[in-house]
Amino acid sequence: MPGGSVWVLVLVLALALPSTGQQYLEEAKRIMNITPVIDGHNDLPWQLLKKFNNQLRLPEANLAVLNDTHTNIPKLRQGHVGGQFWSVYVPCETQNKDAVRRTLEQMDVVQRMCDLYPETFTCVTDSKGIQEAFQSGKVASLMGVEGGHSIDSSLGVLRSLYRLGARYMTLTHSCNTPWADNWLVDTEDEKPVHHGLSPFGKMVVEEMNRLGMIVDLAHVSVDTMKAVLNISKAPVIFSHSSAYGICPHRRNVPDDVLQLVASTGSLVMVNFYNAYVTCSNTANLSDVADHLDYVKKVAGAQAVGFGGDYDGVTGLPTGLEDVSKYPALVAELLARNWTEQEVKGALAENLLRVFSKVEEVKKELQGTAPAETPIAFEELEGSCRTSYGYTNGAGTAQRLPPGLVLVLALVLLLSELF
Repeated sequence: MPGGSVWVLVLVLALALPSTGQQYLEEAKRIMNITPVIDGHNDLPWQLLKKFNNQLRLPEANLAVLNDTHTNIPKLRQGHVGGQFWSVYVPCETQNKDAVRRTLEQMDVVQRMCDLYPETFTCVTDSKGIQEAFQSGKVASLMGVEGGHSIDSSLGVLRSLYRLGARYMTLTHSCNTPWADNWLVDTEDEKPVHHGLSPFGKMVVEEMNRLGMIVDLAHVSVDTMKAVLNISKAPVIFSHSSAYGICPHRRNVPDDVLQLVASTGSLVMVNFYNAYVTCSNTANLSDVADHLDYVKKVAGAQAVGFGGDYDGVTGLPTGLEDVSKYPALVAELLARNWTEQEVKGALAENLLRVFSKVEEVKKELQGTAPAETPIAFEELEGSCRTSYGYTNGAGTAQRLPPGLVLVLALVLLLSELF
């Protein structure tokens, strides 16, 4: 048997060598120093409204020390976050009320974050700006409008939000708009209204393509997903959705849609919310990696991204409790034999490719005039609106009344018979 001194030497060597898990974590951090993560969806601005009524200069709102949120500046640094789409979310209950005003206020919050912490955040509006932020070691900060109710069915408001810096819009939140169906119509809770997009909804997508605004399909119905993927001239994103094949929740992306994601060069940024990860109240980091693996298997490595939904959900997986934990998830992917290039794609390069293509389509459509046809007034809801412009007989993107549709169908049938 070996002598005591040999056993001591073996023990020392064992303690000196890093564990396999530690090696993967160090490798993850090395990769993320070069290619930091761009996350598709973070609701910190909503938390700043709820907690501080958007008063960012209150001492307790200081993002360097704020500690009862998933996100603060030290956690972003630890998580190697290099780009963040900040959600300028306003709830569905604001629809037909003050949604536009509240959306503008949330956009102002993001801009003031950049102004108040210039050493950490830089507000950017294009793919080049993200890459420049990487070089300067700052968090590229972009704005995502979470729900088409934020434009109040107005193409003019859509264009204005784009000019103010919004670079994606989720077509619905968990409510229909007058022109698009949300995910709840795929459950027993609601019935389809548009079976995807109305004619005006298609116009919204076309105008987003023209502007260079990314279309986001998180929260929409399956019919809406398919309609958009079939008409959009640019690739789209799911900013915070997971794989239905792993967890059959209607907020997740089914396999046939994942195949459309692959064929259109689009992107699924996997959500970390327990209910969308395991369809239960609990989950762990490995479960999230399963979703990333699944999207990669069905749609390809180029279709995978991160959309943590931090500060927008209540239940997060063990090991992914806040934004500081991204390196641990990357380490898990490396342990599952993801290549460095595949990891870099999921971290940032896939999103940058989609964004660059959206910008390329914008250039191709430069000579296209802005869409001007308003939605039909009778398709709007809510009593607190005026009808200026609608009373002069100007054209609108109208849906034919059901009775007229039936009459026209009968006329067509009779003409074929006789």
